[in-house]
Amino acid sequence: MPLLTLSHITRYTYRQPVAFGEHRIMVRPRESYDQHLVDATLAITPEPADIRWLQDVFGNSVAIATFDRTAAELVFDSRIRLDHRPAEVQDVDIEDYARLYPFTYSSEEMPDLLRSIERQHHDPQRRIDAWARRFVSASGQTDTLEMLSAMTAAIRRDFTYVARPEKGTQTPIETLERRKGTCRDYAMLMIEAVRALGFAARFVSGYVYSPTRREQRTGGGNTHAWVRVYLPGSGWVEFDPTNGIVGNRGLIRVAIARDLYQAVPISGTWSGFPGSFLDMTISVDITVDPPALQSAAPTPRSIATC
Repeated sequence: MPLLTLSHITRYTYRQPVAFGEHRIMVRPRESYDQHLVDATLAITPEPADIRWLQDVFGNSVAIATFDRTAAELVFDSRIRLDHRPAEVQDVDIEDYARLYPFTYSSEEMPDLLRSIERQHHDPQRRIDAWARRFVSASGQTDTLEMLSAMTAAIRRDFTYVARPEKGTQTPIETLERRKGTCRDYAMLMIEAVRALGFAARFVSGYVYSPTRREQRTGGGNTHAWVRVYLPGSGWVEFDPTNGIVGNRGLIRVAIARDLYQAVPISGTWSGFPGSFLDMTISVDITVDPPALQSAAPTPRSIATC
Protein backbone atom coordinates (compact mmCIF):
# COMPACT_ATOMS: atom_id res chain seq x y z
CA MET A 1 0.00 0.00 0.00
CA PRO A 2 2.32 2.79 -1.17
CA LEU A 3 1.68 6.26 0.21
CA LEU A 4 2.41 8.85 -2.44
CA THR A 5 3.00 12.59 -2.52
CA LEU A 6 2.07 14.16 -5.84
CA SER A 7 2.78 17.67 -7.12
CA HIS A 8 1.29 18.87 -10.42
CA ILE A 9 2.04 22.47 -11.47
CA THR A 10 0.78 23.97 -14.73
CA ARG A 11 2.02 27.46 -15.58
CA TYR A 12 0.87 29.76 -18.41
CA THR A 13 2.92 32.91 -19.15
CA TYR A 14 2.05 35.99 -21.26
CA ARG A 15 3.92 39.07 -22.56
CA GLN A 16 1.58 41.40 -20.71
CA PRO A 17 -1.44 41.00 -18.41
CA VAL A 18 -4.43 39.27 -20.02
CA ALA A 19 -7.96 38.49 -18.86
CA PHE A 20 -8.99 34.91 -18.10
CA GLY A 21 -12.27 33.24 -18.93
CA GLU A 22 -13.75 30.24 -17.18
CA HIS A 23 -11.32 27.36 -16.58
CA ARG A 24 -12.19 23.70 -16.08
CA ILE A 25 -9.71 21.71 -13.96
CA MET A 26 -9.56 17.90 -13.60
CA VAL A 27 -6.53 17.05 -11.45
CA ARG A 28 -8.13 15.48 -8.36
CA PRO A 29 -7.66 11.65 -8.33
CA ARG A 30 -10.80 9.54 -8.20
CA GLU A 31 -11.74 7.84 -4.94
CA SER A 32 -11.99 4.05 -5.23
CA TYR A 33 -11.20 0.81 -3.45
CA ASP A 34 -7.64 0.93 -4.83
CA GLN A 35 -6.80 4.60 -4.34
CA HIS A 36 -7.79 6.78 -1.38
CA LEU A 37 -7.15 10.50 -0.95
CA VAL A 38 -5.44 11.41 2.29
CA ASP A 39 -5.28 15.11 1.43
CA ALA A 40 -5.78 17.30 -1.63
CA THR A 41 -5.18 21.01 -2.20
CA LEU A 42 -5.46 23.18 -5.27
CA ALA A 43 -3.90 26.66 -5.31
CA ILE A 44 -4.56 28.98 -8.25
CA THR A 45 -2.66 32.22 -8.96
CA PRO A 46 -4.12 34.78 -9.46
CA GLU A 47 -6.80 33.83 -6.96
CA PRO A 48 -10.11 33.09 -8.72
CA ALA A 49 -13.16 35.25 -8.09
CA ASP A 50 -15.06 31.99 -7.64
CA ILE A 51 -14.33 28.26 -7.66
CA ARG A 52 -16.91 25.51 -7.48
CA TRP A 53 -16.76 21.73 -7.69
CA LEU A 54 -18.95 19.30 -9.58
CA GLN A 55 -19.02 15.70 -10.76
CA ASP A 56 -19.36 15.23 -14.50
CA VAL A 57 -21.38 12.50 -16.23
CA PHE A 58 -18.55 9.99 -15.64
CA GLY A 59 -18.19 10.82 -11.94
CA ASN A 60 -14.94 12.77 -12.38
CA SER A 61 -14.26 15.62 -9.94
CA VAL A 62 -14.14 18.92 -11.83
CA ALA A 63 -13.28 22.39 -10.49
CA ILE A 64 -14.71 25.40 -12.33
CA ALA A 65 -12.76 28.63 -11.76
CA THR A 66 -13.71 32.15 -12.85
CA PHE A 67 -11.52 35.26 -12.63
CA ASP A 68 -12.06 39.00 -12.21
CA ARG A 69 -8.49 40.28 -12.58
CA THR A 70 -5.79 40.34 -15.24
CA ALA A 71 -2.30 38.87 -14.89
CA ALA A 72 0.78 37.96 -16.92
CA GLU A 73 0.90 34.50 -15.39
CA LEU A 74 -1.67 31.83 -14.51
CA VAL A 75 -0.60 28.96 -12.25
CA PHE A 76 -2.47 25.84 -11.12
CA ASP A 77 -0.69 24.07 -8.25
CA SER A 78 -2.22 20.73 -7.20
CA ARG A 79 -0.80 18.84 -4.20
CA ILE A 80 -2.03 15.34 -3.37
CA ARG A 81 -1.40 12.70 -0.69
CA LEU A 82 -2.67 9.32 -1.83
CA ASP A 83 -2.92 5.79 -0.47
CA HIS A 84 -2.45 3.64 -3.58
CA ARG A 85 -3.23 -0.09 -3.60
CA PRO A 86 -1.93 -1.69 -6.78
CA ALA A 87 -3.79 -4.50 -8.57
CA GLU A 88 -1.91 -6.60 -11.10
CA VAL A 89 -2.72 -8.99 -13.90
CA GLN A 90 -3.01 -11.97 -11.55
CA ASP A 91 -5.80 -10.13 -9.73
CA VAL A 92 -8.00 -10.13 -12.86
CA ASP A 93 -10.79 -12.71 -12.44
CA ILE A 94 -13.03 -13.08 -15.48
CA GLU A 95 -16.41 -14.81 -15.50
CA ASP A 96 -16.33 -18.26 -17.11
CA TYR A 97 -18.43 -17.22 -20.10
CA ALA A 98 -16.04 -14.37 -20.97
CA ARG A 99 -12.69 -16.09 -20.48
CA LEU A 100 -12.57 -17.07 -24.13
CA TYR A 101 -13.13 -14.64 -27.01
CA PRO A 102 -15.52 -14.10 -28.67
CA PHE A 103 -18.23 -13.59 -26.07
CA THR A 104 -21.18 -11.25 -25.59
CA TYR A 105 -21.77 -8.98 -22.61
CA SER A 106 -24.80 -9.89 -20.53
CA SER A 107 -28.18 -8.31 -21.27
CA GLU A 108 -28.04 -6.51 -17.91
CA GLU A 109 -24.68 -4.84 -18.68
CA MET A 110 -24.97 -4.22 -22.42
CA PRO A 111 -27.27 -1.13 -22.29
CA ASP A 112 -24.78 0.72 -20.08
CA LEU A 113 -21.76 -0.38 -22.11
CA LEU A 114 -23.01 0.39 -25.61
CA ARG A 115 -21.63 3.94 -25.85
CA SER A 116 -18.21 2.66 -24.75
CA ILE A 117 -18.27 0.04 -27.53
CA GLU A 118 -19.13 2.51 -30.30
CA ARG A 119 -16.23 3.45 -32.57
CA GLN A 120 -15.12 7.10 -32.48
CA HIS A 121 -12.88 7.29 -35.58
CA HIS A 122 -13.52 6.54 -39.25
CA ASP A 123 -11.71 3.49 -40.59
CA PRO A 124 -13.09 3.01 -44.12
CA GLN A 125 -10.42 0.47 -45.09
CA ARG A 126 -10.82 -1.42 -41.79
CA ARG A 127 -7.12 -1.12 -41.03
CA ILE A 128 -7.64 -0.94 -37.28
CA ASP A 129 -9.90 -3.99 -37.50
CA ALA A 130 -7.25 -5.93 -39.43
CA TRP A 131 -4.54 -5.01 -36.92
CA ALA A 132 -6.74 -5.97 -33.97
CA ARG A 133 -7.57 -9.33 -35.57
CA ARG A 134 -3.87 -10.22 -35.51
CA PHE A 135 -4.30 -10.97 -31.82
CA VAL A 136 -7.25 -13.34 -32.32
CA SER A 137 -6.44 -17.02 -32.66
CA ALA A 138 -7.22 -18.57 -36.05
CA SER A 139 -8.75 -21.54 -34.23
CA GLY A 140 -11.78 -19.43 -33.34
CA GLN A 141 -11.32 -19.17 -29.57
CA THR A 142 -8.78 -16.97 -27.85
CA ASP A 143 -8.01 -16.44 -24.18
CA THR A 144 -9.52 -13.00 -23.51
CA LEU A 145 -6.97 -11.71 -21.03
CA GLU A 146 -4.01 -13.11 -22.96
CA MET A 147 -5.25 -11.42 -26.13
CA LEU A 148 -5.63 -7.99 -24.49
CA SER A 149 -2.29 -8.38 -22.71
CA ALA A 150 -0.60 -9.30 -26.01
CA MET A 151 -2.05 -6.21 -27.70
CA THR A 152 -0.85 -4.02 -24.84
CA ALA A 153 2.65 -5.52 -25.04
CA ALA A 154 2.76 -5.22 -28.84
CA ILE A 155 2.17 -1.46 -28.78
CA ARG A 156 4.90 -1.09 -26.17
CA ARG A 157 7.28 -3.27 -28.22
CA ASP A 158 6.56 -2.27 -31.82
CA PHE A 159 5.90 1.48 -31.52
CA THR A 160 8.28 4.29 -30.58
CA TYR A 161 7.26 6.57 -27.73
CA VAL A 162 7.76 10.24 -28.60
CA ALA A 163 6.79 12.93 -26.09
CA ARG A 164 4.70 15.73 -27.60
CA PRO A 165 3.71 18.59 -25.26
CA GLU A 166 1.51 20.28 -27.86
CA LYS A 167 -2.24 19.83 -27.75
CA GLY A 168 -3.91 17.36 -30.03
CA THR A 169 -3.77 13.65 -30.73
CA GLN A 170 -2.99 11.58 -33.77
CA THR A 171 -5.81 9.53 -35.20
CA PRO A 172 -5.50 5.79 -34.58
CA ILE A 173 -4.78 5.33 -38.31
CA GLU A 174 -1.92 7.86 -38.12
CA THR A 175 -0.45 6.11 -35.10
CA LEU A 176 -0.68 2.76 -36.86
CA GLU A 177 1.04 4.18 -39.97
CA ARG A 178 3.77 6.14 -38.19
CA ARG A 179 4.48 3.47 -35.55
CA LYS A 180 5.19 6.21 -33.03
CA GLY A 181 3.27 8.52 -30.75
CA THR A 182 2.53 9.68 -27.23
CA CYS A 183 0.68 7.89 -24.44
CA ARG A 184 -2.62 9.46 -25.53
CA ASP A 185 -2.03 8.35 -29.14
CA TYR A 186 -1.39 4.79 -27.95
CA ALA A 187 -4.46 4.88 -25.72
CA MET A 188 -6.72 5.95 -28.59
CA LEU A 189 -5.26 3.30 -30.88
CA MET A 190 -5.90 0.53 -28.36
CA ILE A 191 -9.37 1.81 -27.54
CA GLU A 192 -10.37 1.71 -31.21
CA ALA A 193 -8.76 -1.72 -31.66
CA VAL A 194 -10.56 -3.38 -28.74
CA ARG A 195 -13.83 -1.67 -29.70
CA ALA A 196 -13.39 -3.19 -33.17
CA LEU A 197 -13.42 -6.55 -31.39
CA GLY A 198 -16.61 -5.69 -29.48
CA PHE A 199 -15.13 -4.69 -26.12
CA ALA A 200 -16.25 -1.71 -24.07
CA ALA A 201 -13.27 0.60 -23.53
CA ARG A 202 -12.66 4.02 -21.98
CA PHE A 203 -9.91 6.61 -21.98
CA VAL A 204 -8.12 7.30 -18.70
CA SER A 205 -6.16 10.43 -17.83
CA GLY A 206 -3.97 10.47 -14.74
CA TYR A 207 -0.42 10.01 -13.56
CA VAL A 208 2.25 7.33 -13.82
CA TYR A 209 5.04 6.60 -11.37
CA SER A 210 7.76 3.97 -10.96
CA PRO A 211 6.85 1.74 -7.97
CA THR A 212 10.49 0.59 -7.63
CA ARG A 213 13.82 1.40 -9.27
CA ARG A 214 13.55 -1.82 -11.26
CA GLU A 215 10.11 -0.88 -12.61
CA GLN A 216 10.83 2.24 -14.62
CA ARG A 217 7.71 3.67 -16.24
CA THR A 218 7.60 5.76 -19.41
CA GLY A 219 5.56 8.96 -19.42
CA GLY A 220 6.48 10.53 -16.07
CA GLY A 221 6.95 14.25 -15.53
CA ASN A 222 3.59 15.02 -17.15
CA THR A 223 0.06 13.68 -17.13
CA HIS A 224 -0.37 10.17 -18.52
CA ALA A 225 -3.04 8.30 -20.49
CA TRP A 226 -4.06 4.66 -20.76
CA VAL A 227 -7.09 2.41 -21.33
CA ARG A 228 -9.78 0.65 -19.30
CA VAL A 229 -11.54 -2.37 -20.77
CA TYR A 230 -14.67 -3.88 -19.24
CA LEU A 231 -14.24 -7.57 -18.41
CA PRO A 232 -17.15 -9.41 -16.73
CA GLY A 233 -16.11 -10.56 -13.28
CA SER A 234 -13.47 -7.88 -12.73
CA GLY A 235 -15.19 -4.84 -14.21
CA TRP A 236 -13.00 -2.08 -15.63
CA VAL A 237 -9.40 -3.31 -15.94
CA GLU A 238 -6.40 -1.02 -16.67
CA PHE A 239 -4.21 -1.56 -19.73
CA ASP A 240 -1.26 0.80 -20.30
CA PRO A 241 0.09 0.30 -23.84
CA THR A 242 2.84 2.88 -23.31
CA ASN A 243 4.42 0.70 -20.64
CA GLY A 244 2.98 -2.65 -21.68
CA ILE A 245 1.39 -3.32 -18.29
CA VAL A 246 -1.94 -4.73 -17.11
CA GLY A 247 -3.39 -3.55 -13.80
CA ASN A 248 -3.03 -0.27 -11.96
CA ARG A 249 0.48 -0.74 -10.56
CA GLY A 250 2.13 2.65 -11.02
CA LEU A 251 -1.05 4.27 -12.39
CA ILE A 252 -3.16 6.92 -10.62
CA ARG A 253 -6.59 7.55 -12.16
CA VAL A 254 -7.88 11.12 -12.34
CA ALA A 255 -10.45 11.20 -15.15
CA ILE A 256 -12.31 8.50 -17.09
CA ALA A 257 -14.24 9.19 -20.30
CA ARG A 258 -15.39 7.67 -23.57
CA ASP A 259 -13.10 10.04 -25.52
CA LEU A 260 -9.92 11.87 -24.57
CA TYR A 261 -11.50 15.29 -25.21
CA GLN A 262 -13.79 14.65 -22.24
CA ALA A 263 -10.79 14.17 -19.93
CA VAL A 264 -8.57 17.22 -20.56
CA PRO A 265 -6.76 18.06 -17.28
CA ILE A 266 -7.01 21.86 -17.66
CA SER A 267 -8.93 23.87 -20.24
CA GLY A 268 -10.06 27.49 -20.45
CA THR A 269 -9.85 30.77 -22.34
CA TRP A 270 -7.98 34.06 -22.16
CA SER A 271 -8.34 37.41 -23.96
CA GLY A 272 -5.77 40.09 -24.69
CA PHE A 273 -3.51 41.43 -27.42
CA PRO A 274 -2.69 38.96 -30.21
CA GLY A 275 0.62 37.24 -29.61
CA SER A 276 0.46 37.72 -25.85
CA PHE A 277 0.77 34.02 -25.07
CA LEU A 278 4.37 32.96 -24.42
CA ASP A 279 4.51 29.47 -22.98
CA MET A 280 2.90 26.66 -21.02
CA THR A 281 4.96 24.43 -18.73
CA ILE A 282 3.84 21.35 -16.82
CA SER A 283 5.69 19.75 -13.93
CA VAL A 284 4.52 16.51 -12.32
CA ASP A 285 6.54 15.03 -9.47
CA ILE A 286 5.55 11.88 -7.56
CA THR A 287 7.44 10.45 -4.61
CA VAL A 288 6.78 7.19 -2.78
CA ASP A 289 7.10 7.33 1.00
CA PRO A 290 9.75 5.01 2.48
CA PRO A 291 8.32 2.03 4.42
CA ALA A 292 8.99 3.65 7.83
CA LEU A 293 6.80 6.63 6.98
CA GLN A 294 4.11 4.45 5.46
CA SER A 295 3.74 2.36 8.62
CA ALA A 296 3.27 5.54 10.67
CA ALA A 297 0.89 7.19 8.23
CA PRO A 298 -2.63 8.18 9.35
CA THR A 299 -5.70 6.28 8.25
CA PRO A 300 -6.71 7.48 4.75
CA ARG A 301 -9.60 9.90 4.58
CA SER A 302 -11.22 11.82 1.80
CA ILE A 303 -10.47 15.50 2.32
CA ALA A 304 -10.23 18.32 -0.18
CA THR A 305 -9.21 21.73 1.01
CA CYS A 306 -9.25 23.13 -2.48
